[in-house]
Amino acid sequence: MGEDPPLDPLSVDSGAGASAGGPVLRLLSKGLELWLRQQCDAIEELQIQLEGSAAQLVRGRLEGVRLQARGVSFQQLRFERVELRSTPMQVRMGVLLRSQTLRLENPFEISGRVSFSAEGLSSSLTAPPWSVLGDALAQDLLGRSPLGGVRFEGDRLILNTSAIEPEQALERASRLRIEDGGLVLRAETDATGGVPTEARLPRDPNIHFEQARVAGDLLELHGRARVSA
Repeated sequence: MGEDPPLDPLSVDSGAGASAGGPVLRLLSKGLELWLRQQCDAIEELQIQLEGSAAQLVRGRLEGVRLQARGVSFQQLRFERVELRSTPMQVRMGVLLRSQTLRLENPFEISGRVSFSAEGLSSSLTAPPWSVLGDALAQDLLGRSPLGGVRFEGDRLILNTSAIEPEQALERASRLRIEDGGLVLRAETDATGGVPTEARLPRDPNIHFEQARVAGDLLELHGRARVSA
């Protein structure tokens, strides 16, 4: 995987209405940036592109948003990179003009991909609140918890347990699969030739995964989600 180009802190692209709707676009983009940062624990780098005409924006309709971000922490999950695009959305321009606070009127959908580094995924799954999930995965696939960490090897995820003595630690390779829009970790056969085990990650009805792969030093998840207003 080649090196990604650096992200600008914030950019706005509104299509044909850019020149006429400059002030509105700047206000909307600032409101959207503030809203995104309020939803996340941290965002290191962010680039936003707005889609739609100035006339539509004045009426409160935004045709779509494209964003790229790096170093994102959302609900204590550490993402290396996030690339998303939204469906059209309605925004309350009156509230935005008065207070510069973005208010969304209706739910909307987003699609795209998120990427984890092995370090970020390990940190997420070994600290609250996600350590409960990490320990459950270790128990299902290794028969022991807590989870010590995760590393990538080819297209596999290698899970290991914590242990006081290194020789007592366990590890097992597994592959991440998509089944009915959910994530499944399927472990390789162990040394005794036993039947491979699997662990199903909890499903969120608002999130539908379409692809999962380990590419280079990143785990990438592709899918779509519904965002409540």
